[in-house]
Amino acid sequence: MHDFIRYRRVEFRLFVVLAALCVLLSLTTDTFLTFGNLSSLLNNNSVNLIWAVGLLVVLISGGIDISFAVASSVVQYLAAKFLIGIGGGNWVLGFLVCGGIGIALGLINAALIYGFNIISIIVTIATFNAYFGLLMYFSGGRSIYSLPDWWTDRIAIFSHQAADGSWSDLTLPVAVMAACVGATWFLIRRMNLGRQLYAFGDNPEGARRAGVNLAVMQALAFGWCGLMAGIAALMQVNIVQEVVPNALYGRELDVLAAVVLGGARLGGGKGTVTGCILGVMFVAITQNGLNLLGISPFAFQMIIGAAILIAISTSNIDFGKVRAFAGERK
Repeated sequence: MHDFIRYRRVEFRLFVVLAALCVLLSLTTDTFLTFGNLSSLLNNNSVNLIWAVGLLVVLISGGIDISFAVASSVVQYLAAKFLIGIGGGNWVLGFLVCGGIGIALGLINAALIYGFNIISIIVTIATFNAYFGLLMYFSGGRSIYSLPDWWTDRIAIFSHQAADGSWSDLTLPVAVMAACVGATWFLIRRMNLGRQLYAFGDNPEGARRAGVNLAVMQALAFGWCGLMAGIAALMQVNIVQEVVPNALYGRELDVLAAVVLGGARLGGGKGTVTGCILGVMFVAITQNGLNLLGISPFAFQMIIGAAILIAISTSNIDFGKVRAFAGERK
């Protein structure tokens, strides 16, 4: 148990903080622990977690991507235009189209990073602005409301009736989120490509000398992030039942914060799916709790900013060694 806590200290600390936060909110509000609120939390944050596991793979590889939310907006618009143009389509075609466009946008990032040897944050800032500018230019900022019925139908995977007679559901995006989380875990923990990603992120030159194909690693990391952006786009439309070109603009920073809080290292070579889930839930529950308590939403940004600073500044500290040093000083 001690070894587990030692090697998963970031996740363990975040789990303790998250548990304490849940206890505090359950004592200070009447609605936090209700099924209606918890199901709403999962439904509304399913897209964020799909994005987060895609971003996690990029961070493990030593890169960073801030264009994924805008990429999802582009996927939504292009997929809607295509599907409407062919008469509607279905879920299978929707996943194929959205996933394919998302992968293509991710591979553009990978090609620019590898081909021109530019650091990933510069490339993704450029594509962030290029994707968004092109989207707004061609869409004129106009939303799309007339979408295929299958895309906007609310599909409940679990329903619960409260004592007052109201119904709460866990919807399709939650199931898709779980599948994306499971697939990402399998990729990075059970596949040889995942082990290569960790090695590439930790020491690119050492990985190259060991025979790791750096171009493949870049393509895998950003292609996977693009795939998750495409799937998230499909699910976002199912949740809000419309395509709004600028609706997802700005959400990338909350997701990046969550993944970093979960222990993913900005320098690469470190990060877990468990930490990613905990990070997203911490951000979601903090925001939800502040809303239930009637506290200004600006407080949320201050709390998340402070939490990121603490997470980054303490990520490389071995508290066991600190305690041992303190004991020697005594």
